[in-house]
Amino acid sequence: MTARHIGIAGAGLSGAVIARELADAGDFEVTVYEGRDHIAGNCHTERDERSGVMLHVYGAHVFHTSREDVWRYVNRFATFRDFTCRIRAITDQGSFMLPINLGTINAFFGTDLDPEGARALLASKADPSITDPQNFEEQALSMVGRELYEAFFRGYTLKQWGVHPRRLPASILKRLPVRFTANDDYFEDTFQGIPEEGYTAMVEALLDHPAITVRLGERLDPQGRDGFEHVFYSGPLDGFFDHRLGRLGYRSLRFERIDAEGDYQDGPVVNYCDDSVPWTRIFEYKHFTPWETHERTAAFRQYPQACGPDDEPFYPLRLVDDKALLSAYAELAEATPGVTFVGRLGTYRYLDMHVAIGEALDTAHDYLAHPPDGGMFRAFSRPPSARALERR
Repeated sequence: MTARHIGIAGAGLSGAVIARELADAGDFEVTVYEGRDHIAGNCHTERDERSGVMLHVYGAHVFHTSREDVWRYVNRFATFRDFTCRIRAITDQGSFMLPINLGTINAFFGTDLDPEGARALLASKADPSITDPQNFEEQALSMVGRELYEAFFRGYTLKQWGVHPRRLPASILKRLPVRFTANDDYFEDTFQGIPEEGYTAMVEALLDHPAITVRLGERLDPQGRDGFEHVFYSGPLDGFFDHRLGRLGYRSLRFERIDAEGDYQDGPVVNYCDDSVPWTRIFEYKHFTPWETHERTAAFRQYPQACGPDDEPFYPLRLVDDKALLSAYAELAEATPGVTFVGRLGTYRYLDMHVAIGEALDTAHDYLAHPPDGGMFRAFSRPPSARALERR
């Protein structure tokens, strides 16, 4: 039997998981194209020559999920070490832990409240006139009030997104919890960890299959798909169509290295919330591998910036104009036979790693069960099902 040839654009999590699932299914030859000189996309990690620290080259990534099936899946390809992410925030009123929790509330307001008292205090600070928040600022004011919004969110958001919080959707802030307990773990998921050998080693294991060929430094040509039965495209959606309708809006990032002996800061991530400070946060990567010991350190300041044609897109803006343009591109994608658009860039959504993996699994198994006749724009409106892992 002649193997069916599949093309995949992108060797990040989405592309690697789809490639592995099709290769494991048999009767497929999969070619993965990656424009960069390395695999793993923005999760790429590498050992720093100067300090020996494992660097997260495109910003810190902590794997977290409450889906036991996804957790089992990633542990097939890497040994994960327990890691609890704690973030400190520097404001013009001092240093506090994020997300906002009981300790943050008491430290910020100089109180000694129990959970019920803290809840009552924030209720008194919240703006009762905002019953249906329409943007980020209104959501913040209705949740925590003016003082906490100004201290923790306004300046940081201006730097991160490059627009006023009133122009951003309320849904961005809805993802951030406010806790009335002492829990200062940034994530609330059941499982949390970091691969012992880094994310690139995990993706390398995913792609280690005789039916998978990886071509680094080479992009899949959207016009040259004739040799493939199907293409899974995790590159920029608008780029696939040569930006014929216009460019979708993204934010990009720039990183500035800090070298030092010992420790530079007291934790893995410190946010700088005041907009008078040009960077948003500093990562110190030795703190992401507490099981290792290093005399030197490597820390990086993160500067968000506008994303030009030659910059790496990180965060989709999804402003009003972007959503209208996205709808137009989604129609083009649906009308393009033999292509499924997947992942963060392919569906123009910011995806946590576990969501990208879950959706990639479902996409691969949907294709195996029912190959689509036309194009497919996989902007999931439901949580990915567990059926993709039932046979594991």
